[in-house]
Formats: sequence, structure tokens, C-alpha cells
Amino acid sequence: MLQHLLTLIWNKKRQHFLLFLELFVSFMVLFAVFTMLVYNYNNLRTPRGFEYRKVLSITASARMPDGAPRDSLTVVSEQLKRSLETMPGVAAVTYVSSNSPYTISSMSDNISYNNISAQPETYWADDDFAKTVQAEMRRGRWYSRQDAASGRRPVVINEALAEVFFGTEDPIGKILPGDRLIVGVVGNMKDKGDYAEVSPGMYQRIDSGFQDKFLVKLSANAAPSTESQIYKNIMHHLPGSSTEIEKLEDKRVVRNRLALVPVILMLVISGFLVLNVALGIYGVVWYSVSRRRGELGLRKAVGATEGAITWQIVGEALVLTSLPLLLGVILAVQFPLLHLFDISASIYIVSILLSMAFLYLLVTLCALYPGRQAAKIYPAVALHED
Repeated sequence: MLQHLLTLIWNKKRQHFLLFLELFVSFMVLFAVFTMLVYNYNNLRTPRGFEYRKVLSITASARMPDGAPRDSLTVVSEQLKRSLETMPGVAAVTYVSSNSPYTISSMSDNISYNNISAQPETYWADDDFAKTVQAEMRRGRWYSRQDAASGRRPVVINEALAEVFFGTEDPIGKILPGDRLIVGVVGNMKDKGDYAEVSPGMYQRIDSGFQDKFLVKLSANAAPSTESQIYKNIMHHLPGSSTEIEKLEDKRVVRNRLALVPVILMLVISGFLVLNVALGIYGVVWYSVSRRRGELGLRKAVGATEGAITWQIVGEALVLTSLPLLLGVILAVQFPLLHLFDISASIYIVSILLSMAFLYLLVTLCALYPGRQAAKIYPAVALHED
């Protein structure tokens, strides 16, 4: 039966060329779409690793005197922080760098250790960062004021970077380039959005100078007016400063929407393409049934059931689909084999299977109605027309 179907399709290969091309292109587009969907879904399932609720992201840009001593600028920042910490409704305060959670900003550093190179996201934060965002320490501890007396720069790395450099070995006490001493390993934090992939990260200690960006963790019983009181407190310590207060919850929503924009665009494009392919398959099958009424009537006259005729038409459409899909699969498997785009091979494999299943289901639905109509042909009428 399969050989018969292949013969029928091969004899009409010129008529089906454009449909072959459409199916091949559709498969590759669907492969790209499903790869993005599976990639984002896998990232969404990964634990966030920190708490963003009831956390304010504050930027207080103040014009400091030119040539002001660094120690005096540090005092200004420390006084503001202590003042905020004593406010009712404030649970914790931490100074952070510009690439704090859910910002667009990014900072990275090329590091090599034991002939292994990595480019981790580099964060600057003070001693209360882990407390403020409720990050979970996996090994060691978060750096503290006592580390200032050390001759080396204390750093905390996340699990992803620890796995790259050390595998299962304990990284505590190891020295990274730049005389950086690892004092702790923190759990991975998806601070670039829920759909972002966990990447290696390193946290370095802020200990001096004026800091214009910080996070404020509100307590569970914080009053609605707490935010305005925080603003007044900042303006008291930094008169004339440009202060912006945002909720991490709102920044998370914006960051997630930005991550979904390319996915939505690909879904729209693939939707139009799939619709055209569906109409093309339906037209080809319907035209084939119309041209073969005599043949189908004869098959029914010699004893073929309606179900057999219906599935013959559907089977022809599925075999017709399999040929361009085979070429598409051969091309798609090159992505995991060549490790393109640094995406897990399992994501590519699942995307290939989903693309094939979607197209086969689409073709089956498009061929089912013409097949049922072909099964209802009366043998006498069909043979008479022929």
C-alpha cells in the first residue's frame, strides 16, 4: 500500500513541488517556533531563586561636589541606609549596581580558572543583598564587613558558575583571577526575567563611595504610605536629587513582556504560513478526489469500505507530507549535532517531534473531510460520469 502511494505521488511530483516547498518551509518555521516555546517553558519552570514581592528598586541620583573625598561620600550613603532601615515598614536595605534585578543593564567579566573560561554576569552589592532579596546560600556565607580586613576581595558566586569552574568540588576558599576569594555559593537567581536562562554570576562587595541605586524590602505589615515616606527620607538626605522608585513586581512584568515579543511575532508569522499550507493541502486533496471519482467508485464497487477509501485519501496526504518533512528533519538535527546557539540538545529534539506531530495532525484534519466525501461516492454514479 505504501509503495502504491509513493508511486502515485512520484508520478505527480511536478504538480506537488510548490506544496513540497511550503511544507518544508512550514516545518522549519514551526521548528524555530517550538524551539523558542520549549526553551522559554523550560526556563519558566526553573526556580526563581529570590523574592521580588514587596521590594522597591530605587535610584537616587544626586550631584555630589567635584573632588569630594571618597570617605565622605561613603558616609552619606551609610547615613541614608541607616535612616531607611529604621523606618517603620522597612525590613532591609541593600545597595546594588545598575544591573540589579529586572533591569535591562548588564555587566560581565571574562574569567579563566584552570584553563576554563567563563563570562559571568558581574554584580556589585553590599552586605545585606542576600537578606533583602531572600537569596538562599548553598555553601559558605555571604560576605560581610569583617571581610574588609582581608587582603583579598571577597566574592560570592552562584551555582551555575561554581559548576562551570569546579564541578562537584567545593569552591569555598578558592582564589579567582583578580585576587578574588570565594566565600560563598548562592543559589541561581533568574533576575533577568522568568523566561531568561540561568547564567553564571558573581557578586562583589560594595564598600565605599556614593551609591545611587538600592533595593528596599518592605515588611509584611508596611503601610500604603511607606513608599512616600521613603521618598521624603531620601530627599531629606539628598536634597535636589532625582529619585525614581519602582516596584520589582512591575519591573518583572515589563521584562517578561519584552521576552515574549519575539515569540509572539514568530507565532503570528507561523500562523499565517500554516493557514496557507492548510488551504493548499485541502485544495490539493479535494482536486485529487474530484479527478479520481471513477477510480474511487470502482474501488467501492469491488468491495472497498468507506473507511478504507477515507484513510486511503488521508494516507496519501500523510505520505505527501512525509517527504518534505524528512528533508526538514535532516536539516533540523544539525542544530543539536553542531551545538548551535548554545541550546540543550533535548530542546531541539522535543521541538522536532512537536513540529512533526503538528504538521501531521494538520494534514490529517485537512484531508479528512475530502476523504469522507470521497467515501460517499456512489459507484454507479461515478462510473457513469467516467
